[in-house]
Parts: sequence; C-alpha cells; structure tokens
Amino acid sequence: MNLFLRGQTSILQAEWQNNGQKATPGQCNQENDSDCCKAGELYTTYKCSPPISGTTKAVLTLNSFEKGGDGGGPSECDNKYHSDDTPVVALSTGWYSGGSRCLNNITISANGRSVMAMVVDECDSTMGCDEDHDYQPPCPNNIVDASKAVWKALGVPENDWGGLDITWSDA
Repeated sequence: MNLFLRGQTSILQAEWQNNGQKATPGQCNQENDSDCCKAGELYTTYKCSPPISGTTKAVLTLNSFEKGGDGGGPSECDNKYHSDDTPVVALSTGWYSGGSRCLNNITISANGRSVMAMVVDECDSTMGCDEDHDYQPPCPNNIVDASKAVWKALGVPENDWGGLDITWSDA
C-alpha cells in the first residue's frame, strides 16, 4: 500500500494505491450499483468527517444490510443483519465516531420529508478493497448509507435511488 497524505481544514485525508486487490467474479456484490475495486487504482481515505452541526449536510447512498446484501458482513454495532424494510444506516468513519452513535437514531431530511433511522454500522472511510469491505472502495467522508426503507420514507422514486443530498442530525 502506497500512502499519499494531504492535510485539509478539519479533514485528514490520504490516498492509497490498491496494489493487486481486484475483485474476482462473485466477490464484489453490485446489488445496489456498488463500485468494485480495480487493481492499481488510487482511492482516497479519510480519518475525519466534516464537522457536525444542528443539521449536517451529507450524501445519502443505498445499502443492503441483509445477509448476502452488498453491505458485506453483519453490522458493526450489534453483529446482526437487518431487513431492508427497517430504517437503518451506516455513517462515514468520522461521524460513526468509534461506535458512539451505535443503536441511536438520527433524523434524515430530504425531498421535503424527514425519517428517523437507527445507526447500526460504519461506512469505513479508512479502508476498502478487501474481503471485509466486500471488495468495494473506501467510503467517502460525508456518507449516510441507508436501507431501502429510508429511501422509501423520504418519498424518493426508486429510479432516483443511489445518491441524494440530505441533512441529518442526532435524534
């Protein structure tokens, strides 16, 4: 792994080159249009997320927390899988804050609606491209990775699922 460190205001960021870790067929689950790692590709990693405010801006992404889903293994917070019909989320590493938000609710607002969802996992911004991360790249530092139930509650048409600007706050 080759590291290239870059400092930014309130965001510690690094790039690392994925040397040879390429997903073979069947290793990377692309259920929700997830990206798979490519050998030799540079990926940005983060130790921090943007500062949290009363309403923090983020990007909502789609994730399956079910066994066999594109989320990989069981959730970090409770070592369980969760139904796609349950409003649950994974937060980028900085916001996950070592698990301090585990099993707590956050309020997500977008599309003129709000929904409460439980934090059950980390969307790892520090590592990726291995079996533990389902051979997917590291998560950006501003992600709320949500189950289908969250997207439905926000009233987003299914063909628009994938990336949506939102705000969130601790409930």
